[in-house]
Amino acid sequence: MKWLRSTYKRVETERLPYFGEMAAEHLQRLDTLVIVGSKPPVSFFAYPGKPGWLSPEGASLLQMGDHSVDAIDTLTRIANALGAPNEVTKVAQRVEHTLETGPINAVELGKVIANRLPENAIVVDEGATNGLGAFLMTGNAAPHDWLTLTGGAIGAGLPMAVGAAIACPDQKVIGLEADGSAMYTVQALWTMVREDLDVTVLILNNGSYAILNIELARVGVEKPGPTALSLLDLTNPAIQWTDIAKGMGLAAVRVDTVEALDRAMAEAMAETGPRLIEVIL
Repeated sequence: MKWLRSTYKRVETERLPYFGEMAAEHLQRLDTLVIVGSKPPVSFFAYPGKPGWLSPEGASLLQMGDHSVDAIDTLTRIANALGAPNEVTKVAQRVEHTLETGPINAVELGKVIANRLPENAIVVDEGATNGLGAFLMTGNAAPHDWLTLTGGAIGAGLPMAVGAAIACPDQKVIGLEADGSAMYTVQALWTMVREDLDVTVLILNNGSYAILNIELARVGVEKPGPTALSLLDLTNPAIQWTDIAKGMGLAAVRVDTVEALDRAMAEAMAETGPRLIEVIL
């Protein structure tokens, strides 16, 4: 399977925007949606005055099986039926990103991951507010798989990384994990060590449930009180992620500059086994 992956030519792909109204606008000019192995797109949550159903009104929806179908086989049959050419003409080319030194932000995080990502790696993305930059910057990285959440719940990222590493032991797994989301299933770090899994976890530490602060505003709470805001704060007390990781037997390092992150990623990608990089954003 690994050999087959290396022969694939990658096409440029798009990702629907996270926010429902932006996704609806992205799709509004389409008159036909072909949905393979999934369901028609809907918003994460029910927002007051915002669309929940994202498909354009009047568009034809062709649903080709649910999650249980072989999506690759389905797409191959569709391509053959349409007489699509065998050779891909618009191929994503490998690009090396130039890094900006200094404090880490979502864009520089994405650049480092894109530059250091080994071929056939699996990225498990529960990065929340800081994960999108990585996705956008890795479109021209080495060929890889990208696994993300399928609903609005959080906490699946670390167990998903465990599952990916067990299922594909010959592929490097990189877990992009928001600090708030990681608190839901932190015990998965211990499992990574116990099973000696080749997982590098990047804890994206911004000291808050930042995505929930955004969602709070989107449901119409304009002036949340101090009690509500305190529920989304992760600095009282501050979580010491490297201490937690080491307490579970995991090699760990804390980085707060792009240069340090790049060095830590280079070391992690060059070695096998579980480790954690705490990324201060």
